[in-house]
Amino acid sequence: MYKTDKDLTIFHKKEDDKVLFPVFSSDFYIFVRRITNLLTKLWLMTKEKKPAVLLLYTGGTIGMIENPETGALESFRFDELLKQVPELKRFHYRIDTYSFQPAIDSSDMEPELWGRIVRIITENYEHYDGFVILHGTDTMAYTASALSFMLENLSKPVILTGSQLPIGKLRTDGKENLITAIEIAAAKRENGQPMVPEVCIFFENELLRGNRTTKVNAENFNAFRSFNYPPLATVGIHIRFNEHLIRKNDFTQPLKPHFNFNNQVVMLSLFPGIRKSIVASVLQVPGLKAVVLRTFGSGNAPQKEWLIRHLKEASEKGILIVNITQCQHGAVEMHRYGTGLQLLQAGVVSGYDCTPECAITKLMFLLGNDLPLEQVRQLMDSDLAGEITRDKE
Repeated sequence: MYKTDKDLTIFHKKEDDKVLFPVFSSDFYIFVRRITNLLTKLWLMTKEKKPAVLLLYTGGTIGMIENPETGALESFRFDELLKQVPELKRFHYRIDTYSFQPAIDSSDMEPELWGRIVRIITENYEHYDGFVILHGTDTMAYTASALSFMLENLSKPVILTGSQLPIGKLRTDGKENLITAIEIAAAKRENGQPMVPEVCIFFENELLRGNRTTKVNAENFNAFRSFNYPPLATVGIHIRFNEHLIRKNDFTQPLKPHFNFNNQVVMLSLFPGIRKSIVASVLQVPGLKAVVLRTFGSGNAPQKEWLIRHLKEASEKGILIVNITQCQHGAVEMHRYGTGLQLLQAGVVSGYDCTPECAITKLMFLLGNDLPLEQVRQLMDSDLAGEITRDKE
């Protein structure tokens, strides 16, 4: 820009060589103006900070493409996925991305990968206003439930979403799900606090509490439902938040991540005619720590002497048994009928209106923290992250 020092400043002098005043070249004024403009832009960026969202791609249908030879859906590069959604550039946000390599089919999701997600969020927690996780739909509700317990004192949005059709398909639901999930993750109240500081699933125009959600449809776009808790937000022309339903978190508490799980658990569904040998073999699995027992109606089981005896013996040996209903709506009320009261007397714990996905991940989480059995029983009976409604019983 400047060839020599002479180009910077020329001095007018008197005859006695004393300096009177400096005169600057035109190039110098251009330089000053550019620096001033740059500083002004930096000041404005500081004054009006862009919302920052981290987009985490784990895998799933949203990031798949059809193999022309086999017709099967296969994962493709995440940067190619972003090219399918040029609308993201219209956001006045800073959107950064992180991609699992290789991408994980949701059928292969497991606690170790939940820990990896939590570690990524924890390491980037102070740098972003919210997080969006792209995830396969088959186990999304399990992951959302697990994260709700692993991210203790969460004060920022963690929104899981995906799609039923790959994002490269003409009729894909992925674009709208992704765009709206990012907008929700960046949404703030008038006081500057995040609008939804909890783990959620956004799918087909509804924002659902993650640990209340279950997958109900493998064909239609409305793949998820929250049967026992209303949507936190509904989306149409506007995003309408149901603020009275959103958890009121303590924003002064630091995030406390957890990583340990104990998967020595099993889910046992009762059915008419279930055999004694089946129940006995399940309860005698070596190392078994807990059972999610899926019962009829409001928490009822067959009045079989051998069934109650096996459950009571297992409970006395230190195996925690949690009762949840097979019904999509409603909750366990073991005091209601004698067929439920017998389970309570055998040491079975109520799971209230907990979903199967939430019940199993909550057990794995609590057992992974090496807590005394009685404390695990008490915590299963407690609402830790908005996962149960205790006044049902």
